[in-house]
Amino acid sequence: MTTQKETTAISVGAYLALLNETLRSFASPDIAIEGEVSDYRVSQQKWISFDLKDEKEEAVLKCFATVWQIHTPIEDGMRVVVRGVSRVYERYGQLKLSVQEITPVGEGALRRTYELLKKRLEAEGLFDVSHKRPLPRFPEKIGMITSKDAAAYGDFLRILQNRWSGVEIIHANVHVQGKEAVEDILKAFGYFNALSATDRPEVLVLTRGGGGLEDLHAFNDEYVARAVFQSRIPVVCAVGHERDESLCDFVADVRASTPSNAAERVVPDREDMRREIDMMVRQHTYRLEEVMQAGHYVVDHTTRVVELMLEREHQKSVQTQEHFFLAEKRWLSILGDRLQQNLRLLGQVDPKRVLSRGYSLVTSKGHVVKDTALIVPGLEVKVQLAKGSFDAEVLRINGKGKQSLFTFSL
Repeated sequence: MTTQKETTAISVGAYLALLNETLRSFASPDIAIEGEVSDYRVSQQKWISFDLKDEKEEAVLKCFATVWQIHTPIEDGMRVVVRGVSRVYERYGQLKLSVQEITPVGEGALRRTYELLKKRLEAEGLFDVSHKRPLPRFPEKIGMITSKDAAAYGDFLRILQNRWSGVEIIHANVHVQGKEAVEDILKAFGYFNALSATDRPEVLVLTRGGGGLEDLHAFNDEYVARAVFQSRIPVVCAVGHERDESLCDFVADVRASTPSNAAERVVPDREDMRREIDMMVRQHTYRLEEVMQAGHYVVDHTTRVVELMLEREHQKSVQTQEHFFLAEKRWLSILGDRLQQNLRLLGQVDPKRVLSRGYSLVTSKGHVVKDTALIVPGLEVKVQLAKGSFDAEVLRINGKGKQSLFTFSL
């Protein structure tokens, strides 16, 4: 006789939770799944869903992500490698891969991803010329983001030294391809932009040698392109050869065709500067000679004008002096005639002339005696004759009134 073993039933949710726990225990960041994208959709501008198909085995893996997790543009028919964690979604009872990373595979997929991302960044205005900043003419400090093992590193420094020595170079050694490249470059931009204004370089150079789309993948990454655009320091991008065009080239303030060309764009050539300085000296010398010549002309012209004015004023002075001399002679003659007339008049009224006819002038205490009412007998008077004078004393007054006479003794 056999006994049937009793089993304990669990709920659907508990079973799915057990499955998810089991899936998480097998999850590994080293597991990457390659397939072709199918039925790609974006819902509510935030939820991404697509199928990853394997044509040979006709297998399909449902994939799920958010627009904040995935920045690589993809579309149906594109072959990609995805990394993520599998789980069973309770609501739908379906196994889905929660995608954390997508990498296009193959030249065609990489080219299509590049074109899609370029179109999106261009629509956002990251390539606009209005955002481009000028480079300093004579930088004293340059930041360089590249691998020290890359040929671009040596080419840039060699051309820089040949053209304009004495510049301080701050080098951030980064991977320029591979899985670490994007993170290294982003850290380098973060480091340089976090420096103080005194320690910060005046220009950043992002460079590496040429290669295919897969080799240049880090310089076509959206995060790196946005780091270049958002940099507080002007950026010169020199990625690949002249024919290569990375997204960082379009976003940067200045695009250089090669690392050597980046050095040529960043610093001037000392020989060119010497020629420019010589030309400036010649131009300033020529200009100074023109100014001096113009100054001499002005001085000569002014001197001639002043001399002419002085000559005219001298002639006026001579004429005025001649007129004054003529007027002086004329006025002296007139004044001489008037003086003679006045002298004749004075001669006619001269008291001495009257006295010469027998008259005398009697004064008392310095006053001329004109009226006998002003004198008394015994008054001492002085008598002035035509020739000489004498003192006398009044003896008596003869008669009265205005015609009275008085006698005096000597």
